[in-house]
Amino acid sequence: MSKLPKELVDLLKDRESVKVLATLNQDGSPHTVIKGSLTTLDGEAIALSEGLDTYQSNKNLVRSIWFDKSVSINITKGPVSYQIKGKPYKCLITGEIFKQFLLKAREKKGPDADIAAVWIITPEEVRNESPAIRRKEEEEKRPYFNRHLDRESLINRELSSAR
Repeated sequence: MSKLPKELVDLLKDRESVKVLATLNQDGSPHTVIKGSLTTLDGEAIALSEGLDTYQSNKNLVRSIWFDKSVSINITKGPVSYQIKGKPYKCLITGEIFKQFLLKAREKKGPDADIAAVWIITPEEVRNESPAIRRKEEEEKRPYFNRHLDRESLINRELSSAR
C-alpha cells in the first residue's frame, strides 16, 4: 500500500468534508451513502464504521469482500475533491480500532450509540478530481476538446501564435 496524498489525508480527517461511499447492490446497481466516519488511521488505508449489520452499504461491503468487488469513495470540501477506488479487505467487530470508532460514535451521538463493524479498505486508485486540477490536465492534453472555440482566451492565443 502506498501513502495517500497529504491533502487527501487532511480531508479525510476533517469533520466538515463530505465523505461518500459507493458500493454495488446484488443486482449490480450502485448504492451511494454519506459516511461521516470515513477516515484514515495510518495515511494508507481507509476506515469507516457501519451502524447496523442490516444497512445496505454493510451488506454490499460484505459482498465486495467475498467476491473481490471494488468500492468507490469521494471526499470533497470546497473546491477540492478526491476519488478513491479500492477494495474492502478487513471487517472488524472487536479490538482497539473498533473501540476507537465506537467511542467516536458515542461522542457524536450520545452514550447509547453503537456500531456494528469497522471496515478497512485498501485504496487501489486515488485521483484528484478537483475541477481546477481536472480542467488544467484536460487543457494541457486537448486544448480544443469540449470547448467553445469562440472563447476569448483561445482567440487571443491563436492570434498571438499567428504573428
